[in-house]
Amino acid sequence: QAQLVESGGGLVQPGGSLRLSCAVSGSIFSVNAMHWYRLPPGKQREWVATITSGASTKYADSVKGRFTISRDNAKNTVYLQMNSLKPEDTAVYYCNTLPQTIATIWGQGTQVTVSS
Repeated sequence: QAQLVESGGGLVQPGGSLRLSCAVSGSIFSVNAMHWYRLPPGKQREWVATITSGASTKYADSVKGRFTISRDNAKNTVYLQMNSLKPEDTAVYYCNTLPQTIATIWGQGTQVTVSS
């Protein structure tokens, strides 16, 4: 079973940037697609971005052009570079090797708060 450890969150002003990391163990990282999700306060968890094993990427419309997902297979780590952050990006961010519809194991997440 994969173990997921997210980090890099924090408090940032609108327009600022953060880089999230997700370290994965217990899984053959290089063959897995990786996904970022977020749980905004009072809302359901939503998909943010996906990177395939071949490094193809997809983004939710709400973050397209501002967020960049990448991966380092040598480090078993996936990243989420977040630029031009908005208050509505405030959420707990999670990564996973599976689509959230079937994922049963989640990390602790990392809190991102965008506020002035």
